[in-house]
Amino acid sequence: MDGTVAGDLDGEAEHSLVRRQRELASLYATARSLTALGELDDVLQSIVRNAHDLIGTDFTYLSLIGADGRLSARASEGTISASFLAASVPAEIGVGGKVLASQSPYWVRNYFAAPLIDHDPDFDRLAATEALVALLGVPLVIRGEAVGALFVADRAERSFHADEIALLSAFADHAAVALDNARLYEESRTALQELRIAYRKIEEHMAVVERAQAIHEALTGVVLAGGTPGDVTQLLADRLGGSVTFLDRAGAALVSRDSASSPCRTPSEIDLADAVRNAHRPGRCTTTVDAAGVACSVASIQAGDGDLGALAWSREAVADHDASHDIDLRTLEWATHILGLLVLKERAVAEAGERLSGELLTELMLGSPGISPAQRARTRARNIDSDRLDLVLVADSSTVSSTELARHLHDIARDRSGLAGEHLGRATMILHSADDDQAVGEVHHRLRRTVGGPVVVAGERVVDHDWSRAFSLAGRCAAVMRAIGHTDLGATTGRYALYAMIFDTGRVHELDRFISDSLGPLLDYDRRRGTDLVDTLGAYYDHRANVAATARALHVHVNTLLKRLDRVGDILGPNWRHENDLELRLVLRLHRLSAIEP
Repeated sequence: MDGTVAGDLDGEAEHSLVRRQRELASLYATARSLTALGELDDVLQSIVRNAHDLIGTDFTYLSLIGADGRLSARASEGTISASFLAASVPAEIGVGGKVLASQSPYWVRNYFAAPLIDHDPDFDRLAATEALVALLGVPLVIRGEAVGALFVADRAERSFHADEIALLSAFADHAAVALDNARLYEESRTALQELRIAYRKIEEHMAVVERAQAIHEALTGVVLAGGTPGDVTQLLADRLGGSVTFLDRAGAALVSRDSASSPCRTPSEIDLADAVRNAHRPGRCTTTVDAAGVACSVASIQAGDGDLGALAWSREAVADHDASHDIDLRTLEWATHILGLLVLKERAVAEAGERLSGELLTELMLGSPGISPAQRARTRARNIDSDRLDLVLVADSSTVSSTELARHLHDIARDRSGLAGEHLGRATMILHSADDDQAVGEVHHRLRRTVGGPVVVAGERVVDHDWSRAFSLAGRCAAVMRAIGHTDLGATTGRYALYAMIFDTGRVHELDRFISDSLGPLLDYDRRRGTDLVDTLGAYYDHRANVAATARALHVHVNTLLKRLDRVGDILGPNWRHENDLELRLVLRLHRLSAIEP
């Protein structure tokens, strides 16, 4: 080859590599900058600006699906007319409709000449004003749902190359995360505003009557001192007398406290549950008196439209009604605001901790193998040594969602200085472990007790900070555990070494070779003839070589089954039942398990 030509090719390759590195560096820097934004409008504008700079087309715009079900432009960069931001089309129309329906990229060389898309007249007028010709759209997907699309456009006819599409798709994935974070930020800010409103309402009630002032001040002191709902419940019992119970939304007692000077019998859980339901209907304190002369007043705990539980006060009923009775009931109602504030505060703190823990876990997973100084610093800020996070756990349950399992894993992670969250739809935790089998068993036991149903927990040791590989192995091993009937167990992947070729993607070729060596001729025969001899043989072994039972299971006549088994003998050899019986049983099981979804 001519030296000049070879040099040109090398130069092009080097230029392509440098360009690719620059694009990836820009993508990473952009993703980091997006995560630092909070306001939704700022995030949207930043997304289109960075995408515009990254891809280099004439103009870029972003559209979101609104409450009216239409895809509306929210931000743009490089457009000529300000009226372009008024663009709004039905979600099933145009390039955007293709992108949303398939949740995958879609592009046209010439928008107005494209025959496979439906056109919206209003959008076509705006597109003509912008001289839009070539158009590429990629979806913005949040938790499996397409919420909008990111578009880049040129004012001349062109094709979009695979590397451009891949780059914009990767950017859209990061942008979707940033968009989701911005929405969560707005929700958090709204929740904070609701907390402030609730607190102002609490302050307005502090001076209702003089008799309640001392209790109000004491309750306020409990809150400011970082008290718990149990502390508030005890203080009310001491000041009001009798017994005070803090109940959840279903009427189950969470905390119950008695007055030291004048305790009173607490009604049964059934009676309390009925009283809670009665109190929720009017939204005010309700009082009932049972046959034994015990009065029970119940006030619901609410925040906005949310129902957080109830507060029940039991005491000996009095014959004469006086003003102090009403004051005590108002105090009880006022105390529900305090408890509502504490509950919301605990929830906000817990949710913030869970969200941060989940974000850190995802960062480590996506960035592995390896750990950056920034990630190490962020984990250290939570008193977690990321270098010691050497065990990945994946939990699964047929009765509880992954989101709820992840919430329970957060509680365990706090106790073990680990991280937990929902990664790729799986409840996941990473922690330090000196004894993997013991750690997995303890986590399974605690989850099992909390959930109250069967739970599968699979663990895999992390090597060289490669949390992603450990997650993949643990998740696939958990799927194997379920497939073979182990639906309530905690174990490391080492315990299932026999099935390692199934859940270890690095050994998939070994599995294929093992299956091919033993079942290859039978699989080929089924593929060529459209038969199901492999399934027949599997059913035959499942029923302990009982011909009659196998025939019933397959819904065929015994003679039909015998003919199929004879054909198996013709393909595998006459001694297949004796020479390699054990191997066939094993390879059939592995062949079935290899088809499971992790």
